[in-house]
Amino acid sequence: MFSEKHLAKGKALVERELERILSRGNNRLYEAMRHAVLGEGKRFRPLLVLSAAEALGAEAALALPFACGVEFIHTYSLVHDDLPCMDDDDMRRGKPSCHKAFGEDIALLAGDALLTLAFEVMAGAEIPRRLSGAKNRILLEAARFSGVDGMIGGQLLDITFSASRPGAIEELMRKKTGALILLAVRAGALIAGAKKAALEALTLYGEKIGTAFQIRDDILDAAETSKKPGVNKPNFAALAGLERAEKNLNEWVGAARTALEKGKIASPV
Repeated sequence: MFSEKHLAKGKALVERELERILSRGNNRLYEAMRHAVLGEGKRFRPLLVLSAAEALGAEAALALPFACGVEFIHTYSLVHDDLPCMDDDDMRRGKPSCHKAFGEDIALLAGDALLTLAFEVMAGAEIPRRLSGAKNRILLEAARFSGVDGMIGGQLLDITFSASRPGAIEELMRKKTGALILLAVRAGALIAGAKKAALEALTLYGEKIGTAFQIRDDILDAAETSKKPGVNKPNFAALAGLERAEKNLNEWVGAARTALEKGKIASPV
């Protein structure tokens, strides 16, 4: 596992590059994009990209455009998720959500702009010619995992959720949260030129850690006492019970570690 110091260095690298990319424009839309992206984000997903690449011996700089691309996709989803037509959240990352600060129209455009910027940054990444196929594969997977079969499909499940449908909450977690986390891990592995066994091990890790990440979030959300009145979002811990949720969290984390151990790969995070 990479040290806290190493991860902090990776996060600083990502922060600088995000700020550099978003500094190229000064109009109202760029202001909204910077508001949404820069600040208190944990950068969990871009760190997964960098760390997966480094675990296979690649330099962080090689994976940096893809780390930023994944973060732009993630942030666009948050901007849209916060809109009144979705979750109607007033705060995000310790400050007013994008639509509260800039209005719904600018926030909608900011989310759209971040999504398209993500693909511009990844497609424009300067990489060795031998990795051109890997870059194309990342772009394809970014479209698929963030689209109707992944994150957007998960958002649909979120707003049309029915607890009576078997496996609904598990599918929601796998798509809405897990798909982009899996993309992050695979993007780092692919740009590092991962061989089949390593890619399979990291893919399994990404699948397990993605679900674990959402279960942990649901446990924390279920424990909050300051949620807005009337809010009733799908939540694994609320549906399955806190004891089962904590048990499943430990099981998924354990399975993720096992996948890496079998593949003889250092844990990305």
